[in-house]
This record gives sequence, structure tokens and C-alpha cells, in this order.
Amino acid sequence: MLQTPRSRRGMVTSPHHLASQAGLDVLKAGGTAVEAAIATAAALAVVYPHMTHIGGDGFWLIAEKGEAPISIDAAGRAGEAATPDLYRSRGLSAVPLRGPLAANTVAGTVSGWAEALAATAHWQDPMPLEALLEPAAWYAENGMVVTGIQSRLTAEKRPEIGDQPGFADVFLPGGEVPAEGALLKQPAMAETLRRLAREGLDSFYRGPLARTIAADLEAVGSPVTASDLARHQALRVEPLSVAIRGARLFNQRPPTQGLSSLMILALFDRLGVTEGEGFDHIHGLIEATKQAFLIRDGMIGCPSVMTVDPAAFLTDGALAMRATRIDRARAARWPHDAAPGDTIWLGVIDGEGRAVSFIQSIYFEFGSGCVLPETGIVWQNRGSAFALAGDGPRVLAPGRQPFHTLNPAMALFDDGRHMVYGTMGGEGQPQTQSALFSRYAMFGMPLQEALTAPRWRLGKTWGDDMTNLVLENRFDPALVEALRAAGHDLALMGPFDSALGHAGAIVRHADGTFEGATDPRSDGAVAAW
Repeated sequence: MLQTPRSRRGMVTSPHHLASQAGLDVLKAGGTAVEAAIATAAALAVVYPHMTHIGGDGFWLIAEKGEAPISIDAAGRAGEAATPDLYRSRGLSAVPLRGPLAANTVAGTVSGWAEALAATAHWQDPMPLEALLEPAAWYAENGMVVTGIQSRLTAEKRPEIGDQPGFADVFLPGGEVPAEGALLKQPAMAETLRRLAREGLDSFYRGPLARTIAADLEAVGSPVTASDLARHQALRVEPLSVAIRGARLFNQRPPTQGLSSLMILALFDRLGVTEGEGFDHIHGLIEATKQAFLIRDGMIGCPSVMTVDPAAFLTDGALAMRATRIDRARAARWPHDAAPGDTIWLGVIDGEGRAVSFIQSIYFEFGSGCVLPETGIVWQNRGSAFALAGDGPRVLAPGRQPFHTLNPAMALFDDGRHMVYGTMGGEGQPQTQSALFSRYAMFGMPLQEALTAPRWRLGKTWGDDMTNLVLENRFDPALVEALRAAGHDLALMGPFDSALGHAGAIVRHADGTFEGATDPRSDGAVAAW
């Protein structure tokens, strides 16, 4: 993309290099951080379809230079026909993990794109939608090269999604799993992106495109209707925040687990650990995670049904009380039920210091497995997180939002630094955030080194059922034995396993210089100008 007189410098990081480049091209053409993020997100839906798509949900943190962010909740709600009785009438005691009945919520991410543009319209005259979406449309029409991760996951998940409506037509060309390096085309998706550019983003919900999508959903057997699409609207909400030594942290409100990410770091901060990478560091974060997850799993779900204010758990008194429950030498008993997830995170900071932390998800790899025949959209299975019995904020009812593992993060440092960071990885998202942030901000590790360093995860992520503690085998064996001796039920996995997240981060320093990092576990890149 050619530079224009308003060309803007900046930095983009995402889990696929082509998507990062699409965002950077928008910055080079004078676009804002938000516009670059939309271009990146659209490209990811095409070149990383196993991880994200426009048939999923999204959450935003957007900040002006040095200011606290605004937050956008672009999570869809259950359709009017999506009731517990619908599933019981089919002889089901739980929402299926895959298939049309798992595709029971509206896809909200495109509404979040629109709301982000509206919220920042005062920044400058907008770029045309075509400029933001055409790179993704081009890759969809002309083909993108399948990554090793996509090929492997397609093969692994084929038994459960290969027969879902529309999946084989797009992602099993010729009836075979595309090999790494194969060229994969998505012509229907290309036309959908170009229709969004022509008709406007709102057309996804209330325009000609919405009518096509509704017909597609009916054709595959989803309970989501045209009326459900028309009722949907992204929301601007106040983000959660907490102060720790040297910084203020921001994250997303429910229905996400953003509270957990903030609690982990705030509780760990209160332990007063002074040295990174040792037992006190890793054990302390793991035990803080357990305390945060107990609150999350007992309280967090659809905000319209919740009976507690999540901010109440971030007060000094509440954090101090809960920190006393952490044994500095012994592991608390675990596990409990955990939630998987599949997602992408991306970050952008432009030359004006405007920052975006954005996360977009279809939940499991390839979501419900349903690919809408006319539009080529992969629809999420986020509604499989609903329960069909009992009460509380995670029980299915029309109009409710399901629980989300998604949570984009941002930090404002006392010294003027501005940081955006995040990851995919289900239960691992708050834990990877805590590893990255603590290493960089608390113990002075360089940003890329903090991302590359070995990680751990308590509980599930997408693609496995482990609920104990897993660590990469690159940790010091003496540390591993110390954790075992403290009572941690742990197992080792291989180095740079993508199950431990595809994280990224950008820091803008007070003098205007940028620092970025991308995860070697992904296919990503940092793109800068």
C-alpha cells in the first residue's frame, strides 16, 4: 500500500505475519491504530481461520496517548430459540461442543469493529472500509498458504468437525487435509468481506448481508435467526482496573475472565517477590491463579444475571484478605473444572500514541465447525459454555451472553510507558499474561525474552483435557522438583508448544520509541514503521 501525506508510524503484532503486515500497511497509509487493528483482524479471519473468524466475538481496549482506555464488549447473545427445552427435546443434557446446536449465539465481532470506528471517529477522517478489508478479501479469493499449525489442527479435529455443515467444502479441499504450504482459497468469504465494504459493517446484522447470513444459519440448522442478528449491538463499557507497584492495569469486564487476569497480578504483587524465575515467582503466580479462578468460576458469567460487582474483588481490602490465603511454600489443592478456548490477540500502537488491545475468537478451533454455505463464515461455538440446568449467570436463556475466556490487557506505567498485551489459550490466557507482565514489568526481562521464556498452565486450553499443572520442559529441573515437592501435581510438555498460548505485546516508551514482541509458538510477526 502506498504512503500518503498523512502516513503514520507505529507497530502491529499478531499471530500471523500476513495479518500484521495488513495492519502495518494501514498505518503506512495514514490509518489509526483502530483502523489497523480491523485490517489485521479481518486478515486473521482468512489466514488463521482455525483460530478466529468473523463468525465469532471480540473485545476491545482503546486508549488515547497516556490515558485510560475505553472498552467495547462485542460478544453475541443467545438466540430467542436457544432455550434449555430446545436441547432437552433433542435428548441432550448439555449444549453440544460442535455442530449447529453449538452455533446458538450471535457473532458479535463485526459489530465491535463498527463500534471501535464510531468511538474513535473524532481522531481523523476515516479510511474507506475497502482499504481495511481488501487485503483479507484478496487472500481469501487468491489463496493463502496453510500453516503447519492449521494443517495439524485440521487433521486432529477432523473426526469431530469434518462432517459439520460446510466444513469439508472449504477446509478439506478434495476431501483431504491441506498440507503445510498448500494454497487454500475461500471465495465465499472474499465476497462477504467485499459486501461488508460495500454495504457497511452494520449490514452484517440489519442489511442485505444479514438476510443472507440468516438464511445460511437456517440452512445449517442453527437456532440463530434474522431477528436475533437485528437485535444485536456492541456495547461500550467501563473497563476493570487495578493499581500495582509502578503501573495501573486494565482489562475487560464480564462476561470475560478479565477479572482473573487483574487479580492474579494484583495478588502476586502483594506477595513482595523480588526475584524472577525462581520458586517464589512461579509458585506465587500459580497460587494467585487458583485464588482468582475460584472467584471467576463461582461468580462470573452473563453480566445481566450476575449478583456481584466484579470491581469489589479488586479493592485493597479484598485483595489483601485473599492474598493471606496463599501459602508461600505449599500448593493449594487442585484441580477443578476448566474451560477450553481458541482465540487470537492482536495489538497496535500508532505514532500518535493511540493504543489498541483486541481479542477475537470463535472459541474452539474452527468454532462450531459449521461454515455458512453462501457467506463462507465459520460460526463460533461460544454458546457451548452455557449450562442447561440450575441457576446463575452461566445458565442458557435467550438474550444471555455466555462466559468468555477472552480478555485483552493494557497497562499504563508510572514512568510514561504504555503497554498492550494478550494471548489466546483458554484457561491459560490470564496465566500467560501474568508470566509475560511479571517478567517484563516486575523483574526487568526484555520484552521478547519474556514472551519466549518457558511457560506453564493450570487447567485446560483448546485441544486437551488436562486439568493439572503443565510446564514446558525448558524450565530448570531443580525448579520443577521444587514445585513437585511443594505439592503441585504437574506434568511436562515439549518446548514452544502452541497449547501454551500465542501471545504478543507492544510497549510505547515515554520518549516515543516502540518495543514489540511476538510468540515463537505462533506464526506471528511484529510489523513496524
